Amino acid sequence: MKMLSRAQATQGRLLALTQALSRQALHAVTPCLSKAPFLARFERAGAFVAQWAHAPRAVGAVCPSGISLARRMADMVPPGDGLVVELGAGTGAVTRALRARIAPERLIIIERLPAFCRLLRTRFPELAIIQGDAARLCDYLPPDRPVTAVVSSLPLLSLPAPTQNAIVEQMRKVTAGQGCIIQFTYALWGRSTLARAGCSRETRVMVLRNLPPARVERFRP
Repeated sequence: MKMLSRAQATQGRLLALTQALSRQALHAVTPCLSKAPFLARFERAGAFVAQWAHAPRAVGAVCPSGISLARRMADMVPPGDGLVVELGAGTGAVTRALRARIAPERLIIIERLPAFCRLLRTRFPELAIIQGDAARLCDYLPPDRPVTAVVSSLPLLSLPAPTQNAIVEQMRKVTAGQGCIIQFTYALWGRSTLARAGCSRETRVMVLRNLPPARVERFRP
């Protein structure tokens, strides 16, 4: 009995020591984990899911844009020194790709949903993040700065026709002269809303490495 008691006591001490060491190790690595990129991705995905569950029609997508799609859109921005305006930034996948190529003073990010705006301001404190409506785009831009490109992730096809028309008219107005409009859609076939509005399509690419696959087009107003 004494040997059994001693064995149980020893086992208890070893268990306590193991738990203490585990807590210490976890405490030591927690600051590093909090900064890990994969945890940041989980945070962005969580914000997306929460917003989608709250208002799926306002989000207009089943998941955030993938890296391949974001890079394709950023690659379509032509050379220039004018403003680059992103519409419907969401959790910032396309914003990140644009930021890697374009100086922050040239970027203006417009997002309608407050939760996404808060996330974007945390991720990109150096950028101008505006909570606003794309149908009032002209109101948010300086009148003396030309716009090189409007990069849109807005779900135009899912919006009511009057809203579509208002947004397209604003995009055409701010890019008139030398700018372009870059728009992606999950509709791989069919005529674009911008084409129906009279914009001239310059190029089109399919991004199959995205969930779901997407079509990216660049238009001149």
